[in-house]
Amino acid sequence: MTKTELNGFRRALETKRDELENRNSNREALAIDTSPEDLDRIQSASNRDWAMGNLERDSNRLREVRAALHRIDAGTFGICVGCEEGISAKRLAAVPWGSSCIVCQEAADRDQTMPPGEMDTALGLAA
Repeated sequence: MTKTELNGFRRALETKRDELENRNSNREALAIDTSPEDLDRIQSASNRDWAMGNLERDSNRLREVRAALHRIDAGTFGICVGCEEGISAKRLAAVPWGSSCIVCQEAADRDQTMPPGEMDTALGLAA
C-alpha cells in the first residue's frame, strides 16, 4: 500500500472518528417516562430502546475506527488479523475500519450466527 493510499485511509478514518465523537446523541430519549398513559410509556420505552441501540452501534464503530487508526500507526493496517494476508483495497475502501479479509470476516459472521451444535457438526466435531 502506498503512503498516499495510507494517508487517504487515515483521513477517512479520522473524519469518521470525529463524526462519531461529535454526534449529537438524543440522550433525552433515554429518560424514563413516568406518564400515567400506557401508550405514552410504551412509546417512550420503544424510543429509549432505539436510542440505546444507536449509542451501542456508534460506540462499537468508534472502537473499530480507533483500532484501525492504531493499526496505521503500528504499520499493520491492511493486514488481516485472522490469516495475516493483505486485505483487498476494495474492501478497505468500503470498510476502512475492517480488520479482517472478506474470507475471515465471512467465517466469523457464520460462527456468530450458527448455533453451537450446528457449528460442531459443520466442523466435524459432532460425536
